[in-house]
Amino acid sequence: MIKIHFPDGAQREYAPGTSSLDIAKSISEGLARKILAASVNGQVWDLNRPIYQDATIKFLSWEEKDAKSTFWHSTAHLMAEAIEDRFPGVKFWVGPPVENGFYYDIDLGGRPLHEEDLKVIESKMKELAKQNNPFLRKEISKADAIAYFEEKGDEYKLDLLQNLQDGEITFYTQGAFTDLCRGPHIPHTGLIKAVKLTNIAGAYWKGDEKNKMLTRVYGVSFPSQKELDEYLAMLEEAKKRDHRKLGKELGIYTMDDDVGQGLIMWMPNGTIIIEELEKLAKETEEAAGYHRVVTPHIAKESMYLTSGHLPYYADSMYPPMELEGEKYYLRAMNCPHHHKIFAAEPKSYRDLPYRIAEYGTVYRYEQSGELFGLMRVRCLHMNDAHIYCTKEQFESEFRAVNEMYLKYFKIFGIDKYIMRLSLHSPEKLGKKYVNEPELWKETETMVRQVLIESGIPFVEVQDEAAFYGPKIDVQIYSVIGREFTLATNQVDFSQGRSFKLSYTTADNNHDTPLIIHRAPLGTHERFIGFLLEHYAGKLPVWLSPQQVKILPISDKFMDFAQTVKNQLKAAGVRVSIDDRNEKIGKKIRDTELQRVPYMLVVGEKEVSEGKVSIRRQGKGDAGTMSIEEFVTVITREIKERSSGD
Repeated sequence: MIKIHFPDGAQREYAPGTSSLDIAKSISEGLARKILAASVNGQVWDLNRPIYQDATIKFLSWEEKDAKSTFWHSTAHLMAEAIEDRFPGVKFWVGPPVENGFYYDIDLGGRPLHEEDLKVIESKMKELAKQNNPFLRKEISKADAIAYFEEKGDEYKLDLLQNLQDGEITFYTQGAFTDLCRGPHIPHTGLIKAVKLTNIAGAYWKGDEKNKMLTRVYGVSFPSQKELDEYLAMLEEAKKRDHRKLGKELGIYTMDDDVGQGLIMWMPNGTIIIEELEKLAKETEEAAGYHRVVTPHIAKESMYLTSGHLPYYADSMYPPMELEGEKYYLRAMNCPHHHKIFAAEPKSYRDLPYRIAEYGTVYRYEQSGELFGLMRVRCLHMNDAHIYCTKEQFESEFRAVNEMYLKYFKIFGIDKYIMRLSLHSPEKLGKKYVNEPELWKETETMVRQVLIESGIPFVEVQDEAAFYGPKIDVQIYSVIGREFTLATNQVDFSQGRSFKLSYTTADNNHDTPLIIHRAPLGTHERFIGFLLEHYAGKLPVWLSPQQVKILPISDKFMDFAQTVKNQLKAAGVRVSIDDRNEKIGKKIRDTELQRVPYMLVVGEKEVSEGKVSIRRQGKGDAGTMSIEEFVTVITREIKERSSGD
């Protein structure tokens, strides 16, 4: 018999060869109907795959990320079967799941694929899904796999097989379609109830522009039509909120080929948002006892060798510049510079915790195919800081950083979030991670304990830690449910020793501080992209580049409009006058499109009463006030960083 361990600590015994689905059925038929895959000893497996040794098992239902990936991977195979039925002789490269759905890269022998073809393929997919064909896994020798694809004349699969060996090659078959695939897959096609093919694009084979251009077909699927309908509605709303569209409409940022891909230039409106975010961060960090520093954008190779970033991180750094026999790198991270500041003056235990902060500019060479608006760029302005503390101070310092996150969430109306505790992989010590197994175990336990005691929702993810210690990735969700990675909170037990950092202890010895790397507001680029989508461009008053626009009904009220403007400017409000020779209705509509929070309409009645008629963005008429009253209202709203709701 084999022993099966469950997440709740329970244990049961089963005959060798029992599948995860059999185990689920032994617990509950309802459970068996609900799950799509299983995690067996930390690896996602098909539910029908037999288990021959003792194992820890976790059942994966649709709500789990790994279950969705498995579902979408299976739908990619279903799409491939439908495409092969429609276009005999088609060849397939890879068909992985992605964040929301799946794609398959295909070679149609030069035939273009059209939008109307997608409808035909969708229809065939629905027909095939109803056949309830199981996804069958088969281990196969390399020789037999090569023979199979040589007979088909499939150079793409033969290329994939070059790097595979006997014992690691599997075929999956459903219905009339067989593919080289490591899996996993859902039990059968009948679970796929709703599908939508969303896009056709070109993709170079292996991502290399020197290779042939393949056709990439994107799609998404769900266990019910209702879920698909809700997702498509969300997509339509997301299009309206796309930060790239809003960034252009609102004059937030621009890019130019002469400057370079992924290098953002912030326009005046975007710069105002940056300055407001920095002001918030500086106020918060000053209150929390941080010291502000400024460091260079480049450094010598020797520093990055000391930090360990070059061996682990070289592919993400710009190539070096050579001058006077020395190599210099554009910095891809701020921490080595900050360690040098810590080391510049002697420290004692009385100086700890020592907190230093900088909105540091870093440069990372993201692959061109991965660049995406403000979300993936090559120049980033990071809300970075490093905390140097004793082991005894770690818990309170780490908790304080998490509480800072929660404060920011409240300010920006972020109601849904989760912390992802990223752990190391013991098998990769000395390769991907510093080789300190006991310190990994100790620090991961410390971080986990703080999260548990703080009551903060979190999940654990293996093999995603920083090379020098465990980290928390902060996942936030916009009002329409889109997920963003905001920032990280990292523990570092390695670089303090690498840089020979030390402090004098109370008994006059020397010790190495623990280091916490934290960036609660992430980067300007990613966070402003999130805010534009979260607020649909309708930023809160305190954050809006333009807070008030004054709309005179005609030129004869311009003097009064100027008086109002002067009083608002004197109070620190960002304000302008729409002095165009246009009707008031058009001025209102245009100002609404510019997402200006407040409109002040001034005409004969307002002038005679010494008041302004107020309109709130998206809410219409908000009554009248004296200029003094309005100044009091808006300045309080700005000072409190109110959402205005």
